[in-house]
Amino acid sequence: MLWAALLRPDLWAATLAMATPIALPALGGTYSERSGVVNIAMEGIMLIGAFFGVLFAYYSNSAWVGLLGALIMGALISVLFAYVTVNLSADQVIVGMGINIFAAGLTAFLLNTIFGYGGTPRTTPALPNITLPGISNIPLVGPILGSQNVVVYLMLILVVASHYFLFHTNLGLRLRAVGENPQAADTAGLNVRKLRYLGVIIGGMLSSLGGVYLSLGLLNSFEVNMSGGRGYIALAAMIFGKWTPLGSLGAALLFGFAMALSMVLQGGGISSNIIQMLPYALTILALTGLVGKSTAPAADGIPYDPNK
Repeated sequence: MLWAALLRPDLWAATLAMATPIALPALGGTYSERSGVVNIAMEGIMLIGAFFGVLFAYYSNSAWVGLLGALIMGALISVLFAYVTVNLSADQVIVGMGINIFAAGLTAFLLNTIFGYGGTPRTTPALPNITLPGISNIPLVGPILGSQNVVVYLMLILVVASHYFLFHTNLGLRLRAVGENPQAADTAGLNVRKLRYLGVIIGGMLSSLGGVYLSLGLLNSFEVNMSGGRGYIALAAMIFGKWTPLGSLGAALLFGFAMALSMVLQGGGISSNIIQMLPYALTILALTGLVGKSTAPAADGIPYDPNK
């Protein structure tokens, strides 16, 4: 049954769809941590993006306005996170967890206050699925890539663009420099705080995009804690992907594959819990050095005060 499932194109299409809300915050975490700021607030920012995406889409009657509103809210909460951690040198992990708890409570409160216990209306506009005519008719590839939600294609574009930006542009080099040696970067004339703000804000917007994909791309509604821990899974994917955009995508696809396969094999004699456990086990092995070497940026999580 396992081999038969692996040959099903819908399994691989589902893998890509389920990897998207993991790959986007993982990519966002890569930006943040490459600049030297540990960001575990991705779970909370996803919830913020998911809720406000629905809110703006419902009142504007436009899913695109909802998407834009979600990105703005993700950027705003990221500015707050950056101010507390970069300017005030607060503990980045504690602040991140605080944002996660705050976002879970805030979105649940606003959901009940604005929409009532009936939940968000099903008439809320949704982000469209797109069929690519040049790809949809290609055997094997067509069923996987030919028809997906617009955010899935946007995610693939962002991953490639981010790889080029981080490793082939001067600004990307500067962003990575402040995450490796902020003192040397400061001596060279780089503004460490501004570059770290940039990394955190980009990361927050990408995490918010992952959240709005859940609410407006997949479910067309908001539910309490609908991110379901994907922000934390994205953190594992980012680490397993060695803090690179392409590596994070590969790890996200591994997690997405485990989720999709566990659904396909339900009732097939293989425990879905074991299948979903495998990516986490590989992440732990990666951290211990048994599956390649996984090294964070040298100054990741270390506050830097240019006045000292």
